[in-house]
Amino acid sequence: MLDGKTALVTGGASGIGAGICRRFVAEGARVVIGDVDEPRGRALAAELGERAEFRRLDVMREDDIESAVAEAASRTGRLDCMVSNAGRMGKWRFVQDVAADEWDEAFHLLCRAVFLGIKHAAPVMCRAGGGSIVNTGSIAGIRAGYGPHPYGAAKAAVMQLTRSSAVELAPHGVRVNTIIPGGVATRIVGHGARLEGRALDDSVERVRESLRDFQPIPRSGEPADLAAAAAFLASDAAGFITGQELVVDGGLSLGRAWPEDIRTHARKGADQRTC
Repeated sequence: MLDGKTALVTGGASGIGAGICRRFVAEGARVVIGDVDEPRGRALAAELGERAEFRRLDVMREDDIESAVAEAASRTGRLDCMVSNAGRMGKWRFVQDVAADEWDEAFHLLCRAVFLGIKHAAPVMCRAGGGSIVNTGSIAGIRAGYGPHPYGAAKAAVMQLTRSSAVELAPHGVRVNTIIPGGVATRIVGHGARLEGRALDDSVERVRESLRDFQPIPRSGEPADLAAAAAFLASDAAGFITGQELVVDGGLSLGRAWPEDIRTHARKGADQRTC
């Protein structure tokens, strides 16, 4: 589905980003893994083979993003997909306890970096006649209570930026969309709890178990679930889709699950009616 395409994935060394890199390479794309985590990034590139390479990329620095886009495009003469995925959740605080610097840092990392990805990828794609930009949002950007205040607000801003960019770039054949994860078993929750080392790695399994009954589909989200959505949006199969949010959350955003006693009652009456 992605044969011959070139992609740059920020935050690509672990979690959802690593899942996207794996899926893109499996689909035939060449991928530049951009991340500040050099050991994980280089290990992933070695795992994925000749169609993947690691580049240290700090999305807080505009020149890093600009040069990474240029480097990715130089490999094949074009950049077909830009995935802006880098981020972290931050600490949960009451609104009156959020420092202004903490707020600014969240928007710098979660929203400004996405803007810079669009800013520098779009001209390359426009010159080539098209491309796909995929931004990682969050259920915290569409529902309250699923992330700290700065995180949720920044993710909501990403969705509006996606829409406005999509309108501007559509005549040039460049599509811009957002994938919306729900509860996903990744290290980002551990980062928010300030875990490090082995404890951070072990946190993934604990998160996976805690999310098992968190949403209507009774399992946690996995990086592969978001990777499948990103691969679709990067492909020609999504050629008429732009400015959209593709929610991949196991139904979490639909609302609270039915209480167990209601489900039991419904099963008892199942023989008397059809669905």
